[in-house]
Amino acid sequence: MTNYIKGRLKSFTYAFSGIFTLFREERNAQLYVVFAIITLLMSWWLQISPIEWIVVCSAIGLMFAMEAVNTAIEELSDFACNQKIQHSIKKVKDLAAAAVLITAIVALIAGLIIFLPKLLAL
Repeated sequence: MTNYIKGRLKSFTYAFSGIFTLFREERNAQLYVVFAIITLLMSWWLQISPIEWIVVCSAIGLMFAMEAVNTAIEELSDFACNQKIQHSIKKVKDLAAAAVLITAIVALIAGLIIFLPKLLAL
């Protein structure tokens, strides 16, 4: 049982290392932090409902998760092809970037649905 717990703790260490790498090295993730802070402050200021908080926090979390996956795919792809872009590698990287874009668009739409009526009512 002790080895199992040590293994799980080690997994968390790797995951937190990935989070720190994401925010330290990826400009897009750093930009998302700014947007997330603005969004959270607006949420607090506009006193959104608990369900709206769930949507906002889920969108923020999903955005960071997708950026981490996209970054991992890009890093692995660049390593696999030794920085020489091949058609299949380009396709994989484009699809990963598309996933981030789709997530951003959905988060924007959710934000507009939640915030626009509240802002127009001010």
